[in-house]
Amino acid sequence: MGLGAERSATETAAPSRQVMEADIVCVGFGPATGGFLTTLAKHLNNSDGTPALESAVAPGLPLQVMCYERADDVGFGVSGVVTKARGIRGSFTDAELAEVPMATPVAGEKMVYLLDPTGASLRPVSFRVADFLLKATGKLDPWYGDHAFELPLVPPFLNKHGGWLFSIGQFSQWVGARVMGTGAAQIWPATPVASPVIEGDRVAGVRLADQGVDKAGNPAANYLPGMDVRAGLTVVGDGPVGPVGRALDARFGLPEGNHRRDWAVGMKFVVNLPAGCALKPGTVLHTFGYPEPGIFGFMYVHKDGVASLGIFVPSSLGSPVRTAYRYLQHWMLHPYLWKHLKGGTLRSWGAKTLGESGIRGEPRLAGDGWARIGEGSGSTNTLTGSGVDEAWVTGVQLAEAVVELAKAKKPFTKENLEATYVKRRRSSWVQKGAQAAGRARDGFHWGMEAGLAGMGLTGMTGGLLFMPASAPPLHKQVKKLGAYFGSRIPAAELEKMKAEHAVKGAALRDAVMDRLGWPPIPFDGQLLVSHQDALLMGGKVQAPAGYADHVVFIDHSICERCDARVCYELCSAQAIAPGENGLPVFDREKCVHCGACQWNCSQPRPGDPEAGIMEFRAGAGGLHSPEN
Repeated sequence: MGLGAERSATETAAPSRQVMEADIVCVGFGPATGGFLTTLAKHLNNSDGTPALESAVAPGLPLQVMCYERADDVGFGVSGVVTKARGIRGSFTDAELAEVPMATPVAGEKMVYLLDPTGASLRPVSFRVADFLLKATGKLDPWYGDHAFELPLVPPFLNKHGGWLFSIGQFSQWVGARVMGTGAAQIWPATPVASPVIEGDRVAGVRLADQGVDKAGNPAANYLPGMDVRAGLTVVGDGPVGPVGRALDARFGLPEGNHRRDWAVGMKFVVNLPAGCALKPGTVLHTFGYPEPGIFGFMYVHKDGVASLGIFVPSSLGSPVRTAYRYLQHWMLHPYLWKHLKGGTLRSWGAKTLGESGIRGEPRLAGDGWARIGEGSGSTNTLTGSGVDEAWVTGVQLAEAVVELAKAKKPFTKENLEATYVKRRRSSWVQKGAQAAGRARDGFHWGMEAGLAGMGLTGMTGGLLFMPASAPPLHKQVKKLGAYFGSRIPAAELEKMKAEHAVKGAALRDAVMDRLGWPPIPFDGQLLVSHQDALLMGGKVQAPAGYADHVVFIDHSICERCDARVCYELCSAQAIAPGENGLPVFDREKCVHCGACQWNCSQPRPGDPEAGIMEFRAGAGGLHSPEN
């Protein structure tokens, strides 16, 4: 590894940039990169300490591997998860996994339909009929109670029996420490990668984000151009909205027929359960039906009286004022859940975008000098709701391919990576599961009933049957105010509310929810807290100075014409808010880097109808919790 003069092909003019040489550079440290580095570390050296895979940039030493992570530490701002851990168990024994903080074996699992105890939910007729019948026969039904119906069986495709509960933050820190302990790689947190370095059709490395710039990216005091890190292989594991992965998509395009039109934002709490809570460690609850039929929820009970819980708000929920935070609070207050949560306290809070297109959103997996792994590579199984284990396996598969090519002294070309990495992936259980799940969620674009039926059909037939709906472009999934709420709120009243809040410079979500009859949240200062208090108490959000804003509105004139500013209605941390004339403005001091703004825009970008007016770029800071 060494430094040199500027050699980047993507920028030949000033400023001069330092250049560092490595054999492999990784972008992002999550489960996929963890699987890659854990596997690669086992093969770099012989038993006598000599290099088994010799470096091209530092002869006499093993491969020189660098990894750059945007967050201020490894594992910050990710999520709790339940997983069968099939792939992870290929790397670690259960005894080793038990060392991970908060790791808990799955002990019991329930699927629960939540009725509406408030009368405010926008439920289709079928759900209202189901609620009525369940209430009417509840005294005779052993599975009904507290406005909830426990399904007698968890659908087999969702069952995680014998698996593990993890805090992915804690798991990632544990894996990162083991990798660093081997000396196999250097992992640099708080180091956002701005872009790939592309020379023709080859990726030659990455460029780190500039420092010492103003919010617009202009050089300021202490300006330091981002370093170019050149490598024979760039491993891209920066998630579903990562800037490097999206840059590769823009340059090389998605495979024909693939799209990314299905998304969700997951918002979650980690809580200390109240003393005497009846839920046992290892309990897993999956919920659906409330606060809105299209919102799914989860609760995972870890050891030591700690639980991870949250909801997923999908892009198919067409509400123009969809909000994750208030919906999460109403979900927690549901009688079925609140009996376990009342008296608990907030430990941490966070949010994350999930790509829900699965294999239909798969990008090109490899090219000259680069390979994609993890969630951003389309590995998530959208039927089973499983992504962490699959992401881990893609990293393992790439590492095995790298070892094979390095031993044969073959370069990391597109041809060689497709013959090793992509071939392994295509023949694996990850691929087979993803293919079966390919159209599992299509039905949700016809409504919740069709969505549930589609998942059931797909699960029971291994993907042979499904609901033949198609996902419209994202901007078409956002409904007009009148179209979405017109059955409950008169159009004239909606327009009046909209105009009043535009004058106030305030989001519309709370006013609409209040008008629909959602009750006020009874804040207790411990678990039920305001959105801003959650940022301070549970998110501990920080934004280091000297970086450009990473959320950019590329054409505010289009925002002026927008009548459904879902960008600031859904923003997980209120980092996007109404500014002058109601136009959205960004405050990076609040941003948790969930990435939801990347897909929550009701206006198509000129020349690219698959994209919105906002752009989510490389940035530092965000959540400071390794639990979420």
